[in-house]
Amino acid sequence: MMNHYETVFIATPVLSDTQVKETVEKFRSFITGNGGEMENEENWGLKKLAYPIQKKENGYYFLFQFAAAGDMVDRLETQFRRDERIIRFLTVRLDKDGLEYANKRRMKKTEGESTKQNEEENK
Repeated sequence: MMNHYETVFIATPVLSDTQVKETVEKFRSFITGNGGEMENEENWGLKKLAYPIQKKENGYYFLFQFAAAGDMVDRLETQFRRDERIIRFLTVRLDKDGLEYANKRRMKKTEGESTKQNEEENK
């Protein structure tokens, strides 16, 4: 039985762009390599934290939306805990309402991006 999940994780701000990409790729590969299916991925960029974590004020935020078996989430979170580049993470299981909301949000975001592209092309 595949459940739908959403994970937000924060990578330490001292990483280079290459290291950030490697970190994201590591977790993406872990999900797909363990029978999960990536549904959506968002890079929210470098943001200020609500409070300092490990004496850091900022972090790189990422969102993964995926479908996977429940036991895979435990293994994924173990990988987050073992990786010193990750300072926080949270995984939630999406019920049908949460999944519907996430899909609407994703559609609205892609519509906004295509509108922005059209405006730039028409300039």
